[in-house]
Amino acid sequence: MGKSSKYNSDVALFLVMKIESGRNRFFIYDLKHSKLLDKGLVGHGSGSETGIPGELKFSNIKNSNCSSLGKYAIGSSYFGTFGKAYKLYGLDKTNSNAFDRNIVLHKYSEIPFDEQPYPICNSLGCPMVNEKFFGVLEKLIDNSKKKIILVMYY
Repeated sequence: MGKSSKYNSDVALFLVMKIESGRNRFFIYDLKHSKLLDKGLVGHGSGSETGIPGELKFSNIKNSNCSSLGKYAIGSSYFGTFGKAYKLYGLDKTNSNAFDRNIVLHKYSEIPFDEQPYPICNSLGCPMVNEKFFGVLEKLIDNSKKKIILVMYY
């Protein structure tokens, strides 16, 4: 058994940050059957804004309010400012400070469920989703015996 055996090999989450925030860019993917299970909107860090539409920057630095690219392991849940949330552990050098930066996966009532022709609100670096979509993620994460991998890329 390799090192990867502690991670779920049936499903993974992909956040494609090249897609504008008003469009679905959070994908739940079935790795076993190579098919998309669900998709939704996800907010990114306000520090990632460059002022140029469609162009984002990323950082792993504390207080940058930026999203960080890379692979994350989804950790345990806790109850915080936005209700239930999941701790994220950065597995790459581009997101190794995620846990210390309190970068978590959480829901936010201001995130719309349906795609929008304009950008949605920003976070302080956390991937944040609509409450209804969070319910889908919650079921998936809570029922997984192994940690699920979330990959954020541009």
